[in-house]
Amino acid sequence: MTEALGYVAMFSGIVAAVMVSANFGRRVTGYGFAVFLFSSFAWIAYAVIGGDQPLVIQNAVLAMINVLGIYRWLFLKA
Repeated sequence: MTEALGYVAMFSGIVAAVMVSANFGRRVTGYGFAVFLFSSFAWIAYAVIGGDQPLVIQNAVLAMINVLGIYRWLFLKA
């Protein structure tokens, strides 16, 4: 189960990076940050199970950054 969670976290991070970097428009970029947020939560769960505190902290910070990205690209007026 833990290995599958790691792969989900990795794959969702890759998909999010493509969505954000491809510049397909505001909405896609915003949803890319939402996928990044999901990836951060998956990494946090994976790290908690594995006892990897630095990975938990890193992804908690990245989750907050992703929330900012979601707000900027999906809710803030252009």
